Amino acid sequence: MQTKTLFEIFAVIKPDLSVTTKNLSDSIYQELDDEFSSFKGHSLVSAHEFNENWQSWERHPAGDEIVILLSGQCELIIRFDKKQQQRVLSQQGDYVVIPKNHWHTARISTPTRVLFITPGQGTQNTTTPF
Repeated sequence: MQTKTLFEIFAVIKPDLSVTTKNLSDSIYQELDDEFSSFKGHSLVSAHEFNENWQSWERHPAGDEIVILLSGQCELIIRFDKKQQQRVLSQQGDYVVIPKNHWHTARISTPTRVLFITPGQGTQNTTTPF
């Protein structure tokens, strides 16, 4: 039985819906790609704490991402073509579904903890603003 929290490990949901965990490390994302066939058909369940705005944008071409607020407050910015939509998560349990293949980032106004369920295959990141 796992005794670590999702702030200390990542849970990987495999294509057969079984779950395995991975300890966090500086090379975690490369390890996930290497060990899980570039994450094809896999999803990642993770929790993160943020104290400042995200420094990049990301998108997930393999499917929708679920973002659930555990504590604090954040504003998710989702890019739809040339427009942006903001969604403020301010109460524990607030969530947003980030549609497949849409760039998104977050503004953090207070220390914030968030749970993510992410289709990992092909995830892209950029620091280039739109």
